[in-house]
Amino acid sequence: MIHAAVIGMGGISRTHIETYLKFSQRCKICALSDTYLEKAEKKRDEFHLDVPVYDDYKKILNDPQIDLVSVCTPPYTHAPISVDCLNAGKHVICEKPMASSLAECDAMLDACQKSGKKLAIIAQNRFRDPIRKLKAVLDSGKIGRVLHAQVESFWWRGHCYYDLWWRGTWAKEGGGCTLNHAVHHIDMFQWMMGMPSEVLAVMTNAAHDNAEVEDLSIGILKYPGGRLAQITSSVVHHGEEQQLVFQAEKARVSFPWKVYASTPRSNGFPDQNPDLEAELNALYEQSPGLNYELYEGEFDNVLTAIETGGDVLVDGREGRKTLELIMAIYQSACTNRPVSLPLDRTSPFYTAEGVQENAIHFYEKGESVDNFGDDNIIVGSSTDQKKS
Repeated sequence: MIHAAVIGMGGISRTHIETYLKFSQRCKICALSDTYLEKAEKKRDEFHLDVPVYDDYKKILNDPQIDLVSVCTPPYTHAPISVDCLNAGKHVICEKPMASSLAECDAMLDACQKSGKKLAIIAQNRFRDPIRKLKAVLDSGKIGRVLHAQVESFWWRGHCYYDLWWRGTWAKEGGGCTLNHAVHHIDMFQWMMGMPSEVLAVMTNAAHDNAEVEDLSIGILKYPGGRLAQITSSVVHHGEEQQLVFQAEKARVSFPWKVYASTPRSNGFPDQNPDLEAELNALYEQSPGLNYELYEGEFDNVLTAIETGGDVLVDGREGRKTLELIMAIYQSACTNRPVSLPLDRTSPFYTAEGVQENAIHFYEKGESVDNFGDDNIIVGSSTDQKKS
């Protein structure tokens, strides 16, 4: 039996608690913590948990029975809490984004290596049947080389979304929609397409004058061989239509699933290729499904890794790649220059201090609220994406 604790009782903690409870034959929640003790007490009572609650997570570090900790706190605290837990001999599941800077990611990776414990970063969309099936099609090579990719991470958040005290600030949230919403799609994209060699980006704040950070960004990614990709990150799009599209030499495939294949006529104009489309549809449909999806899928993966000594799918190295791509978008947008990857310690966006010093402050955050009365978050959309 794996004994778990949850640190941070914001909206996403509900998902972590519910997921642990679904695996009650393999794990048990043994503690909850939040700086607002009443929030931890409320969650304990809501889920009828007979566990201690703390207003200081460090009290969990000294509990020898705790094996695994979920870190569900604001992004700027992810790194120090995760490092403390790893150093105390605990496995860690850290919410997205992994950290507020690459320097913090590297500190987490170092603590993970030294402790020998598991560090998993939440990227629940990798544990979805449609995403696994799409990746299987891409990995098969049947569509040829990907020439262009299109990522549309479209969300909508009202003006009051950024009234919460830590949101909308470079120091506390670490960034805007690119970091905290598009992270889902950027993670899926880099898992499928790999890391680019160069990024050119722009960003703006079009609708939220109570936030320092961006609410809309567009990044152009360059890959070897002349291949290009574009990532649009937004919290100003009504309807929240979201997609990943891969245009390859022989066909177009996407999430949500759609396929179109072409062959050239003698004059170069296209004819549809129904045979290849049928082959790709069959490959997609026949790819094996998962026993568990989304958070359940990722938690099952982490629990299995702890039980067997195996590896987690989304470890700290994978989490860092996603953040590196996001920081390249920020650096390019803030300096009005293309950025070459990989980013190293000389990047002005390598440290949290560097991000705060060099990032564009679109507006200065004024009045804020400590907590919203409703801590429920929407967890579905037209494409059934998890939200936070």
